[in-house]
Amino acid sequence: MRFLVTNDQAGKPSWWLYASNGQMVAWAGESFASMTNANRAATSFKLYAFSSRFEIYQDTGNHWRWRAWRSSDRVASSGESFSSAASASTAAENVRLNAGSADGP
Repeated sequence: MRFLVTNDQAGKPSWWLYASNGQMVAWAGESFASMTNANRAATSFKLYAFSSRFEIYQDTGNHWRWRAWRSSDRVASSGESFSSAASASTAAENVRLNAGSADGP
């Protein structure tokens, strides 16, 4: 896995986490005021992903997703939607177990 910190489509800094096959598996879920803040958020998720609380939920399109929380702050979101809660849970667990050893921030 590797972290990428760059500008989103609106030109605002954010971060993404990619699997070794190039698939996006997580993102910040928001943009940041500066590249420094985006890097800080990516580093923080990398350091604390394992101890974050992951929530599985159904979105408005009836697809399953996950989001990660530390305290009351959402710190990451799934990079894709899933057809089942079990698939979303498996993907969340993969990120939880592997984000800490990802390349990048």
